[in-house]
Amino acid sequence: MMSIESGKRVSGFKESVTLKLNAQAVGLAKEGHEVFNLTAGQLPFKPDQDLVDKILRECNFLSSFQYAPVPGNNDLREKILKKFYTDNENIKTDLGCIISNGAKQSISNILCALLDPGDEVIIFTPYWVSYRPLIELFGGIVKEVESDFFDGFQPELEGLKKLISSKTKAVIVNSPSNPSGVIYSDEWMDEFSKIMKSNPQTVIISDEIYRDLNYYDPRPRYFYHYLPELVERTLIVNGISKSMASTGLRIGWVIGPKNFVGTLSKLQGQLTSGANSLVQSALNEYDFDRVEDYLEPVKKHLRENLKILRDKFKNNGLSHKWYQSRGAFYFILDFNKLPIHQKLSNGDNDTSDYGAEICEYILKEKGVACVPGGDFGLRNCARISLVSNQSEFSEAVDRLVEVITSETRVN
Repeated sequence: MMSIESGKRVSGFKESVTLKLNAQAVGLAKEGHEVFNLTAGQLPFKPDQDLVDKILRECNFLSSFQYAPVPGNNDLREKILKKFYTDNENIKTDLGCIISNGAKQSISNILCALLDPGDEVIIFTPYWVSYRPLIELFGGIVKEVESDFFDGFQPELEGLKKLISSKTKAVIVNSPSNPSGVIYSDEWMDEFSKIMKSNPQTVIISDEIYRDLNYYDPRPRYFYHYLPELVERTLIVNGISKSMASTGLRIGWVIGPKNFVGTLSKLQGQLTSGANSLVQSALNEYDFDRVEDYLEPVKKHLRENLKILRDKFKNNGLSHKWYQSRGAFYFILDFNKLPIHQKLSNGDNDTSDYGAEICEYILKEKGVACVPGGDFGLRNCARISLVSNQSEFSEAVDRLVEVITSETRVN
């Protein structure tokens, strides 16, 4: 049988490791294996009942099943912008908004519309798994500013100063961070704003999909709170997937300069047309101020699971592998120097990444699924999700601690 070969642009395209590991865990569970799935990037909570009710009500209208305007329902776009201005009172610039099929499409559209072959894009490690492949898909060149466990995964801005140049088309900032759960500090954002002011050729992409998921005060602050004029070359990405526990409804948006939002609309018109009409109609009737109250039990759940993790690390001599996650719903587990890593490593000079091998071993031996850190830009690490119910999460952490501290050789 004749096969079809892919073009050069996608021939090296990698499957999303997050979705891949989640699928493996789900598959094992369906086969009857006991699996504790710590890969999930979604909350095990039903959305606010008021939103559900509004979706059901909108099912009665013909327009809910017909094409939406390409850039999104106009009233909803105005509502999203109004909420943004209310939350960021120092911003006075007249901005535009386009609604897409989730924040991932929003970022894809931005990179497709922004990049020419050879343009450089700076990202901070650890980074969301799709940044690198999407940048490279559209001809861009990735430059990384590194951070590590000992920095609490807050990147050194001296590294940014060294990398940024006239070739730098964009910098992507993601706070709260997937995969680390870190919220970049006020001091970091202040200094970042000054660096960006000195580099007016560079666009800033602010991925704020976890903005509302800070489970310790204070709320995240952003670079444009320090220098509001930076919004004139900033593209802000958000959506309902995380803060409304609605990953499957696929509604995201970009807020940014009107001329570029218009370009995104032309692009989206050719790629996918408008996003889900039914959900847009329901969101237009939904009170966004309800989200804060809806998230209170969610944040409490995440704090409690984080406390379980902290206490079990402390009780098992792993306090040196602890850092404070403050947002999103993830934690980075650093295997470096632990017995599970030392049994694979060839000594202190071995810089190989054994993260995937370790994660496969943990899944096989203990039934705990976590995501290896390689595609996040981290060696010998894994991302674990904090969203499971507490009894399952507690058992999963017990199993994790047992296997990563065991002297048994990894096969």
